[in-house]
Amino acid sequence: MLKPEWVKGFTQVQLDDAQARYDLIFPPDLVADLRERRLVGGYDWSTESGAIRKMLIWPFDMLSAQLEYGYWWPSWGDRPSSAEARADILRKALADAPKLIPLLSHRFLPATPSESGNPVLSMYGFDTIYYGTNLDDYWKREFGELQTPIGTVRHIPFWSDIIERWEDVTRYDE
Repeated sequence: MLKPEWVKGFTQVQLDDAQARYDLIFPPDLVADLRERRLVGGYDWSTESGAIRKMLIWPFDMLSAQLEYGYWWPSWGDRPSSAEARADILRKALADAPKLIPLLSHRFLPATPSESGNPVLSMYGFDTIYYGTNLDDYWKREFGELQTPIGTVRHIPFWSDIIERWEDVTRYDE
């Protein structure tokens, strides 16, 4: 079991600045968690971070790469022939989807609804899964303290659809 190292959390001012800087709204359980503690080696929300910026565009980058390998979400309509048109449709879909807040590596907490209890997602393109029923459950799973199956989770528009309806993703041979 990997043993996490935690240090003193962020101040409310630091978290308010981070939310403004990255155009995010942290759900209350994330605020409470980040105020209490921060993971050594985790994302530093107290300052501008290239690592955080990279992970904020991770969902687009990962899904975009899979679109170029022929994958397509059927609810987006017919698959355009040009990469630019596919990217435009993906940008629109992600603009309408809840933003994902990076937690650790490619684990994310949906920003909305802006209330405690959102599931944690492990997001690698269309290969997205629930990694915790909520933030507390996630940390226990991430560090091996909990190994039971994931329980019932809150439905998150777009992201839960990808997880729960993976079989609907179409693969086009180019």
